[in-house]
Parts: sequence; C-alpha cells; structure tokens
Amino acid sequence: MESQAEIQRTLNAADSADFRTIYDATMQMLYRISYRIVNDEEAAEDLAHDSLIKANEKKLVFPSINDAKYWLIRVVKNASLNYVKRKNRERKAYEKALYEDHRIVQSGEAELLAAESIKIAKDALDKLPQKLKEAIVLKEYSDLNYKEIGKVLGISEGNVKVRIFRARKLLEEMVGAENVFLPN
Repeated sequence: MESQAEIQRTLNAADSADFRTIYDATMQMLYRISYRIVNDEEAAEDLAHDSLIKANEKKLVFPSINDAKYWLIRVVKNASLNYVKRKNRERKAYEKALYEDHRIVQSGEAELLAAESIKIAKDALDKLPQKLKEAIVLKEYSDLNYKEIGKVLGISEGNVKVRIFRARKLLEEMVGAENVFLPN
C-alpha cells in the first residue's frame, strides 16, 4: 500500500505509473457502484473500465487520488444510468415490436386502390428528369438531410432544396392530389 504522501501527489492519468495508481485505488469501487446501478457484472466491468479509459484518453491531471475518485465516480455513475435508460428503451421497443398486432385488415377495394396509387406514383416518379428524381428519392427513401444529399450528388444544399421542390411540384401536377388513395 502506498503512503499517504504518495497518494496526495498530483496524478496524470496519461502517465502509465500514475494510471496504475488510479486504477488500483478506484477500479473495485467503480465496479461496485456501476454494478449496483446496472445489475449486470459484465456491463459494470465495462463501464468501470470505460470511465478509467476516458481519464487516460483525456490526459487528465488530478491534484490527488481523491479528486480522481470523485471525477471517476461521477463518470461511472452517469454512464451506468445512461446504460440503464438505453436498455429500458431497447426492451420497450422490443416488447412493442414483439407483442404489437401488425395485422391490418383491409377490404379488397382498399387493397386495389392502394396498389393502383402505388403504380401511379411509381410511373410519375419514372417520368421525372433524372436530376430531380435522384434528389427526391434520396430525400424520401433514404432519410438523408439536404446537406448529406448535396454531398452525395456533388451539389450545394440550396440546389438540393430547389430540385426537391421542383420534383414535388411536378409529381403533384402529374398525379394530382385527389387521385392518390391514402389508407387510414
């Protein structure tokens, strides 16, 4: 065990000897804190290691081992709480997807109208000039923003907005809003 004077000296998390001192003095405590929050041994160990790695990567300098402990406790506590929130969101999304009834009962007429509308929309999209078509397809089907579309197409963000506006206007003229079936 190190002397009290040794522990009170400045510690640089980027220095391997100082990092070892910080690691030895805090790892078990960080693991226990994280485990109490996440209730998962592997996750707690990963989160404790991640907090120590953050201190190392940021090349933090602590005035004492106690300052290092306080900083690391905050980091591991916040990371553990975020982990629990993320896992709960994932669990809820999984349960919703698993147990939600995806069956939709449509009448034969609704199915026919929907299929007809899809064909009309695809035909209209195929009639668009290529520059307008690629911009609207990237916007509507790939969830890219205007800046990302501009990078893909090699044009400015403003030009992307103009192309999408023109494409929508042409599609509306070709299809007509009242000729498209939108199910409830």
